[in-house]
Amino acid sequence: MTMQAESDSQAIVETRLAHETHRLATGLLVDAAGRSTVPRQPLAQLRDFIVANLRHHHETEDAWLWPLIVAAAPDTKRSLDELSEEHDQLDSALDRLASVDLTRTEDPDGESTSSDSRHALREAAVAVRDSVRDHLAHEEPILLPALRHITSAQWEEFARRVIAETPPVAGHLMIGFLDETGTPAEVESMLANMPPPVKSVLPALRSQATADLRVLRGDGS
Repeated sequence: MTMQAESDSQAIVETRLAHETHRLATGLLVDAAGRSTVPRQPLAQLRDFIVANLRHHHETEDAWLWPLIVAAAPDTKRSLDELSEEHDQLDSALDRLASVDLTRTEDPDGESTSSDSRHALREAAVAVRDSVRDHLAHEEPILLPALRHITSAQWEEFARRVIAETPPVAGHLMIGFLDETGTPAEVESMLANMPPPVKSVLPALRSQATADLRVLRGDGS
């Protein structure tokens, strides 16, 4: 296997895992929002994680990855521009999801608005989930082959920049979702560029993710 092929394989693996975490996380939020037994704090945490990480993901694609691909393969520009337009549409769905008020409030009669906010959350979560699934179904047949135009050094630098700029919002959930979507070897490879301080607390992050995901799935409290 050539060095270029190895680079392509790593790029494709990491992209596939990132996309699978988005599918898993958005689907889980829809399910969890529909269960009244799931506490508000884990719901809000998952919602905030999804909004921050999806925005970051497509912003880094638009700003950093697409130019690398287009520079090596100019004929991809039109397709990548179309994907960026879909990113803009996803932003609208994320804005709606982020705007749902999950703080516990009461109306003048003392009635909790919990059921109203959960209903609004679930509706907004469904819109994001469906938008993500439709977008990825369009993006992956374009992006995965296009990643073969990226060199090993370019991908490594891109991955480092992405990790360095990742929002510090419920990062332990990303570890949990990666563990569920990838093989141990794939996950270890993807986390290789994590800062040493983060690597040192990976066991604790995994433990926290396991506990929080169990609550979100209704498997415990």
